[in-house]
Amino acid sequence: MESTGDRFRRLLAPIHERVRAFARSLCRSQADGDDLFQEAALRAFTRLDALREDGAFRTWFYRVVISVHRNRARSAFWRRLIPIGERAGEVDYRAPAPDAGDSTRRARAALAVLPAVQREAIVLFEIEGWKVEEIAALQRCSLSAVKSRLARGRERLRAHYEKQLGADAPLEST
Repeated sequence: MESTGDRFRRLLAPIHERVRAFARSLCRSQADGDDLFQEAALRAFTRLDALREDGAFRTWFYRVVISVHRNRARSAFWRRLIPIGERAGEVDYRAPAPDAGDSTRRARAALAVLPAVQREAIVLFEIEGWKVEEIAALQRCSLSAVKSRLARGRERLRAHYEKQLGADAPLEST
Protein backbone atom coordinates (compact mmCIF):
# COMPACT_ATOMS: atom_id res chain seq x y z
CA MET A 1 0.00 0.00 0.00
CA GLU A 2 1.23 3.47 -0.92
CA SER A 3 2.02 5.84 1.95
CA THR A 4 0.41 9.28 2.12
CA GLY A 5 3.75 10.94 1.44
CA ASP A 6 4.42 8.80 -1.63
CA ARG A 7 0.91 9.39 -2.95
CA PHE A 8 1.22 13.14 -2.44
CA ARG A 9 4.61 13.28 -4.21
CA ARG A 10 3.27 11.20 -7.11
CA LEU A 11 0.23 13.42 -7.56
CA LEU A 12 2.05 16.73 -7.09
CA ALA A 13 5.11 16.00 -9.27
CA PRO A 14 3.46 16.56 -12.69
CA ILE A 15 1.80 19.86 -11.69
CA HIS A 16 4.30 21.22 -9.16
CA GLU A 17 5.87 23.92 -11.34
CA ARG A 18 2.54 25.09 -12.82
CA VAL A 19 0.87 25.40 -9.43
CA ARG A 20 3.87 27.20 -7.95
CA ALA A 21 3.81 29.63 -10.89
CA PHE A 22 0.06 30.09 -10.31
CA ALA A 23 0.66 30.86 -6.63
CA ARG A 24 3.34 33.38 -7.57
CA SER A 25 0.95 35.01 -10.04
CA LEU A 26 -1.66 35.45 -7.34
CA CYS A 27 0.77 37.15 -4.98
CA ARG A 28 2.58 40.42 -5.12
CA SER A 29 6.05 38.94 -4.86
CA GLN A 30 7.78 35.73 -5.81
CA ALA A 31 8.70 34.97 -2.20
CA ASP A 32 5.11 35.48 -1.06
CA GLY A 33 3.95 33.17 -3.85
CA ASP A 34 6.40 30.51 -2.73
CA ASP A 35 5.12 30.85 0.83
CA LEU A 36 1.55 30.53 -0.43
CA PHE A 37 2.47 27.39 -2.36
CA GLN A 38 4.20 25.84 0.65
CA GLU A 39 1.29 26.61 2.97
CA ALA A 40 -1.17 25.16 0.45
CA ALA A 41 0.99 22.06 -0.03
CA LEU A 42 1.10 21.50 3.71
CA ARG A 43 -2.66 21.93 4.01
CA ALA A 44 -3.26 19.60 1.07
CA PHE A 45 -0.89 16.98 2.48
CA THR A 46 -2.68 16.95 5.82
CA ARG A 47 -6.05 16.53 4.08
CA LEU A 48 -5.02 14.18 1.30
CA ASP A 49 -7.02 11.29 2.76
CA ALA A 50 -10.21 13.26 1.99
CA LEU A 51 -9.39 13.09 -1.75
CA ARG A 52 -11.16 10.02 -3.10
CA GLU A 53 -10.01 10.04 -6.73
CA ASP A 54 -6.45 10.75 -7.80
CA GLY A 55 -7.77 12.17 -11.08
CA ALA A 56 -9.35 15.06 -9.20
CA PHE A 57 -6.07 16.07 -7.52
CA ARG A 58 -5.20 18.91 -9.90
CA THR A 59 -8.47 20.80 -9.44
CA TRP A 60 -8.54 19.99 -5.74
CA PHE A 61 -5.00 21.29 -5.19
CA TYR A 62 -5.69 24.52 -7.12
CA ARG A 63 -8.76 24.97 -4.92
CA VAL A 64 -6.56 24.58 -1.82
CA VAL A 65 -4.16 27.24 -3.16
CA ILE A 66 -7.06 29.62 -3.78
CA SER A 67 -8.51 28.95 -0.35
CA VAL A 68 -5.20 29.69 1.37
CA HIS A 69 -4.78 32.81 -0.77
CA ARG A 70 -8.23 34.11 0.12
CA ASN A 71 -7.67 33.42 3.82
CA ARG A 72 -4.42 35.38 3.67
CA ALA A 73 -6.09 38.26 1.84
CA ARG A 74 -8.89 38.34 4.39
CA SER A 75 -6.49 38.45 7.34
CA ALA A 76 -4.36 41.10 5.61
CA PHE A 77 -7.49 43.22 5.15
CA TRP A 78 -8.26 43.09 8.86
CA ARG A 79 -4.64 43.81 9.82
CA ARG A 80 -4.83 47.03 7.80
CA LEU A 81 -7.89 48.13 9.75
CA ILE A 82 -6.38 47.52 13.18
CA PRO A 83 -4.11 50.45 14.05
CA ILE A 84 -1.03 49.12 15.78
CA GLY A 85 1.49 51.72 14.66
CA GLU A 86 4.67 50.87 12.82
CA ARG A 87 5.07 47.15 12.38
CA ALA A 88 8.66 46.05 12.76
CA GLY A 89 9.99 43.92 9.97
CA GLU A 90 6.90 44.21 7.78
CA VAL A 91 7.56 43.58 4.11
CA ASP A 92 5.85 45.58 1.36
CA TYR A 93 4.50 42.86 -0.92
CA ARG A 94 3.30 45.43 -3.41
CA ALA A 95 6.90 45.98 -4.42
CA PRO A 96 7.96 43.74 -7.29
CA ALA A 97 10.69 41.17 -6.91
CA PRO A 98 14.06 42.83 -7.55
CA ASP A 99 15.26 40.12 -9.93
CA ALA A 100 12.15 40.23 -12.13
CA GLY A 101 12.28 41.89 -15.53
CA ASP A 102 10.44 45.14 -16.27
CA SER A 103 7.52 43.43 -17.97
CA THR A 104 7.19 40.92 -15.15
CA ARG A 105 7.18 43.73 -12.58
CA ARG A 106 4.55 45.63 -14.55
CA ALA A 107 2.41 42.51 -14.89
CA ARG A 108 2.65 41.72 -11.16
CA ALA A 109 1.77 45.32 -10.28
CA ALA A 110 -1.18 45.24 -12.67
CA LEU A 111 -2.46 41.93 -11.32
CA ALA A 112 -2.11 43.27 -7.77
CA VAL A 113 -4.78 45.91 -8.42
CA LEU A 114 -7.39 43.23 -9.17
CA PRO A 115 -9.67 41.69 -6.54
CA ALA A 116 -8.67 38.12 -5.71
CA VAL A 117 -11.46 36.40 -7.69
CA GLN A 118 -10.70 38.43 -10.83
CA ARG A 119 -6.95 37.88 -10.45
CA GLU A 120 -7.52 34.13 -10.06
CA ALA A 121 -9.76 33.98 -13.13
CA ILE A 122 -7.35 36.03 -15.27
CA VAL A 123 -4.29 34.00 -14.26
CA LEU A 124 -6.05 30.66 -14.72
CA PHE A 125 -7.54 31.59 -18.10
CA GLU A 126 -4.87 33.75 -19.70
CA ILE A 127 -1.69 32.28 -18.21
CA GLU A 128 -2.55 28.73 -17.17
CA GLY A 129 -4.81 28.09 -20.18
CA TRP A 130 -7.80 26.76 -18.22
CA LYS A 131 -11.25 26.64 -19.80
CA VAL A 132 -14.07 28.77 -18.43
CA GLU A 133 -15.88 25.62 -17.30
CA GLU A 134 -12.85 24.46 -15.31
CA ILE A 135 -12.49 27.84 -13.63
CA ALA A 136 -16.20 27.87 -12.75
CA ALA A 137 -15.84 24.45 -11.12
CA LEU A 138 -12.71 25.53 -9.26
CA GLN A 139 -14.16 28.82 -8.04
CA ARG A 140 -17.55 27.21 -7.42
CA CYS A 141 -19.50 29.75 -9.44
CA SER A 142 -21.45 29.93 -12.68
CA LEU A 143 -19.98 30.23 -16.17
CA SER A 144 -21.40 33.72 -16.48
CA ALA A 145 -19.72 34.74 -13.22
CA VAL A 146 -16.34 33.60 -14.58
CA LYS A 147 -16.93 35.42 -17.86
CA SER A 148 -17.88 38.54 -15.92
CA ARG A 149 -14.76 38.26 -13.74
CA LEU A 150 -12.61 37.90 -16.84
CA ALA A 151 -14.22 40.88 -18.57
CA ARG A 152 -14.04 43.11 -15.50
CA GLY A 153 -10.50 41.99 -14.74
CA ARG A 154 -9.38 42.78 -18.28
CA GLU A 155 -11.04 46.18 -18.10
CA ARG A 156 -9.28 46.98 -14.81
CA LEU A 157 -5.97 45.83 -16.27
CA ARG A 158 -6.54 48.01 -19.33
CA ALA A 159 -7.35 51.01 -17.13
CA HIS A 160 -4.27 50.35 -14.98
CA TYR A 161 -1.98 50.17 -18.00
CA GLU A 162 -3.54 53.27 -19.58
CA LYS A 163 -2.99 55.16 -16.33
CA GLN A 164 0.62 53.96 -16.19
CA LEU A 165 1.27 54.85 -19.84
CA GLY A 166 -0.56 58.16 -19.67
CA ALA A 167 -3.92 59.28 -20.97
CA ASP A 168 -2.52 60.11 -24.42
CA ALA A 169 -1.32 56.54 -25.10
CA PRO A 170 -4.37 54.22 -25.08
CA LEU A 171 -3.88 50.50 -25.50
CA GLU A 172 -4.96 48.84 -28.72
CA SER A 173 -7.69 46.23 -28.46
CA THR A 174 -6.61 42.77 -29.48
